[in-house]
Amino acid sequence: MVFSTRRPTLLLAASALALAGVPATAQWQKPGTAPARGPDAPRDARQPPAQDAADAPIVPDAEFDAALPAIGNDINAPLEPMPVATQDRETATGAVATQPAIVPGQLPAVAPVDPVLAQPLEPLSAFDTTPLQTVADVKHADAPEIAYATEVRGLDPLGLTDEFNSLSALREGKGKAANATQVSARAREDEALAVRLMKSLGYYDGTAVSTIESAPGEAQGATGKLRAIVSATPGTIYRLGAIAINAQPTVPADLIRRELPLREGDPIEAARIQGAEANVSLKLPQQGYPFVKVGERDVLLDDATHKGDYTLPVDTGPRASFGVLRTEGDRVFDLKHLNVFPRFEQGQLYDARMTDDLRQALVATGLFNGVGVQPVRTGVPGPDGTEQVDLMVRQTKGPFKSLAGSVGFQTGQGVTAEGTFTNRNRFPPEGALILGAIAGTQQQGLSGTFRRQNAGKRDRTVTLIASALRANYDAFEAFTGTLSGRISYDSTPIWQKKLTYAFGFELVGTNERVFDFDLNRRVRRTYGVFALPTQVLFDQSNDLLNPTRGYRLKLNLSPETSVQGSVRPYGRALVEATGYYPVSDSLVIAGRARAGSIFGIARDDLAPSRRYYGGGGGSVRGFGFQRLGPFEPLSSLVPDEEGRVNLSDLRPVGGRSINEFSLEARYRFGDFGIVPFIDAGNAYESVMPTGKDLRFGAGIGGRLYTNFGPMRVDIATPLNRRAGDPRVALYLSIGQAF
Repeated sequence: MVFSTRRPTLLLAASALALAGVPATAQWQKPGTAPARGPDAPRDARQPPAQDAADAPIVPDAEFDAALPAIGNDINAPLEPMPVATQDRETATGAVATQPAIVPGQLPAVAPVDPVLAQPLEPLSAFDTTPLQTVADVKHADAPEIAYATEVRGLDPLGLTDEFNSLSALREGKGKAANATQVSARAREDEALAVRLMKSLGYYDGTAVSTIESAPGEAQGATGKLRAIVSATPGTIYRLGAIAINAQPTVPADLIRRELPLREGDPIEAARIQGAEANVSLKLPQQGYPFVKVGERDVLLDDATHKGDYTLPVDTGPRASFGVLRTEGDRVFDLKHLNVFPRFEQGQLYDARMTDDLRQALVATGLFNGVGVQPVRTGVPGPDGTEQVDLMVRQTKGPFKSLAGSVGFQTGQGVTAEGTFTNRNRFPPEGALILGAIAGTQQQGLSGTFRRQNAGKRDRTVTLIASALRANYDAFEAFTGTLSGRISYDSTPIWQKKLTYAFGFELVGTNERVFDFDLNRRVRRTYGVFALPTQVLFDQSNDLLNPTRGYRLKLNLSPETSVQGSVRPYGRALVEATGYYPVSDSLVIAGRARAGSIFGIARDDLAPSRRYYGGGGGSVRGFGFQRLGPFEPLSSLVPDEEGRVNLSDLRPVGGRSINEFSLEARYRFGDFGIVPFIDAGNAYESVMPTGKDLRFGAGIGGRLYTNFGPMRVDIATPLNRRAGDPRVALYLSIGQAF
């Protein structure tokens, strides 16, 4: 945070003084007297005794000034030569030496050179260049260090101790230092840290001091163990005083103040103030001001009242409404297709959330390496006094082709591996070609799909599929060819819709092994099916892939016609409800109920692949895939040599109705989860499910939560197991069971 302070400043100036020098001592004598030779020279008896220094006469000012040399006005003139004099000096031995006079313009004689200094330097090649050895150069040598403990006082009542410890220089040193000076330096850093943390909560008078002392029970310097103590004193908390906003007029007039969640008397906490200012930057663009700029705050602290007057400058920019789209860059979509994505109309008050939604929708197509959407001023007047703002869409083309694959396993269904090759823009715009293959222990097939997303309307998808599949299950063995089409309005990971729908057609030709009750054996028959499937989903859950609250209601309805010797129209219906209740942040109770019915046709006139079956990973876990429902009669089994039959050889024949129930307790910890569950259900020959003879399965599952959905591993066992049912079933897949 930046605060303004006002303090007086003293300016100091120094002046340069010119000093004139005079002789340190001066001897004055009467005329006619001879100067003394020295302190030990004898004195003439006829001479009067010399005056003491204290009685020496004072030189008059006029005589002193006359003795000074004259100073000229030309500062660039050369200096005058000094008078040359010869002085007798007594040497230390008492001998008198006479110094030669210095002749102007002539250099003095060169002093003799010391013979040692005159010797030539030692050659560099012969010089010992080995560096001095340190502790660090000695292998396996430990640098001398001392141990210390750290203690912080005064921050715990403020709730700052944990944050202090995470940033502390003393803590970062892990209790070891080279010497006490290093410990002291770290402690001084922690003093400043403690002051900063206190200021972040509004304690601007807070102080901190560090002390270094011997650890308790240790003699000073005996072991080198120290204790570094940082003591903090918060002082009085500062609170907000007057709150002022400097900005242009807005609509409504109190818009900025309303979106700045600060009140007089609030503590001047850094996080609180920064969060309030960020809220202004967030909310104003959602209410017509896309170019708002929040300036640098000013807080004037008063140490007498412990209040701070807060001033925030805000440049709102013009109030704006939506204009038109523009585009630039490496284009993937032209303007015609870009205009499919916006959820706003031209002239509507600008809302940054709509701009973000447009950008996210473009990203969700998977066709861009990068895409940006920015408002651009036009200066064109808009409705209600606004300025029209266009949106510039900057496109960067990404790769269109991709490979994908998945592998799963379920007891009774075996291993299933699927792979797809996708060219997402083979038929621009957004016309994808998808080639798929499936290879498993019980099914194999190929498919080709054309899919156009955002077809004339955002999130509307048109799909055409041609496929050939061989399936070999206990319930039926079939060779099936399908041609289908579908128009759907779907949820996406970035926009989960409350209401979605799909409708289309299916044209199916299938050759299947079916049990003929009249012949008491399985025979092959060929069926032709034409269907108009429709689906409606009402979704009030909070997440598309891993819901934790809310509910979903789904209805499937498909008028169909079966051609097998004759035309037999009928209908298929399936309704499903799921709910999610969060007991806590870690525990969610999830439940599901599903019921289906096929009406208007006898069961045996239906192709086996169009009937209802129960059991498996998406149904009643613990029972084998499609192993719930009516079975072939016991009379169809062929006894062995001893006259016994194996009930597990009985095959399901399917039914015209089904009901299922599931309950899960989803407990999550971090990226993992444990899910105990219980399932119930069955399939029936009758048109409507009866609810009788329910089969129960229970088990426990593990979850690994990833950014593309949870990975699921479930282990289950049938509670009312029948002869031939497995004791344990295992399921591996992606996504929750429901």
